[in-house]
Amino acid sequence: MYRIPLFLLLITVLFSCKQVDKKKAPPIASETMETDSIPLVYPEEKHFKSLRQVTFGGDNAEAYWSFDNRMLVFQSNYGQWDVGCDQIFTMERTQVFDSLRPPMVSTGMGRTTCSYFMPDNKHILYASTHLVDAECPEVPLRKNGKYVWPVYDSFDIFVADLEGTIVKQLTHEPGYDAEATVSPKGDKIVFTSDRSGDLELYTMDLDGSNVKQITDALGYDGGAFFSPDGTQLIFRASRPKTEAEVKAYKELLAQGLVQPTEMELFICNADGSDLRQLTFLGNANWCPFFHPSGEKILFSSNFEAERGFPFNLYLIGTDGKNLERVTHGETFDAFPVFSNNGKYLAFSSNRNNGGTRDTNLFIAEWKD
Repeated sequence: MYRIPLFLLLITVLFSCKQVDKKKAPPIASETMETDSIPLVYPEEKHFKSLRQVTFGGDNAEAYWSFDNRMLVFQSNYGQWDVGCDQIFTMERTQVFDSLRPPMVSTGMGRTTCSYFMPDNKHILYASTHLVDAECPEVPLRKNGKYVWPVYDSFDIFVADLEGTIVKQLTHEPGYDAEATVSPKGDKIVFTSDRSGDLELYTMDLDGSNVKQITDALGYDGGAFFSPDGTQLIFRASRPKTEAEVKAYKELLAQGLVQPTEMELFICNADGSDLRQLTFLGNANWCPFFHPSGEKILFSSNFEAERGFPFNLYLIGTDGKNLERVTHGETFDAFPVFSNNGKYLAFSSNRNNGGTRDTNLFIAEWKD
């Protein structure tokens, strides 16, 4: 499943997708200076030097940096931007979108997810369902009383330029192909696919060739990122163990669904060797990203929550030690991503949303 599960929980009205006429798209926002006029940083959040809110409506997430740290690419379903479900947008690091729409670089058809910059800073990759259906696919939230994510078999991975023109299709196998990210070394892509009959991690070259399977244990493996030096992978995974858990997992997967409420973090070498479980916290531990040092992992978790919320950001060493809480919200902080120079952290949060269900993008200056 793509990496926006909590959005599905927060959405109250689903729209049907329609293709956007990019020639009539609103102009982009102008650059704005960072401001401390709104107290966005909570007192306990000692790692943040400053914090700037970037979007102001809808569900916005998975903001990933260009290799030169100048731009970000992200997904949004904000209805006022004339989209019915998640589409892909780009922005300059200093921009704020409180009234105008950023440039859209996906087709406006189907549902998209998991965009990422390519090393040349001139192209992005993302997954989309548009080849199968131009409309938004239905989003099941529950199955037999269980909270579930859909794993659309219509997702494939594409490369587009910054004007939104698709220049290459990277995956052609039947089934789910999504959750692609690029190594900081600029040589490999890691992604999740169910082509083996289970949701496993794979790597491929930037042109889609040389595909190699990385994981093979039963359960959902996804949301993988490379370490700063490209030698390791961090990812989230479910590991059904009992006969009942295995049966439930396989039955849901056969229907294109997974249940994400129990996930832990795993780490391995980029070729899949030396695989080990990193967290043993319980509940949902997900969207991990390497600290610029390569020695820590920043991730989102609700392991301290009694009723599923809040989700906050935590740091943990790659040895599984020194767990530290980073954010101190009462709702939802997730999708943390460091800039390549280590100066900034982009993440999604429900803070400062006026009591709505909106999830917005924030950019923090990182102290250490």
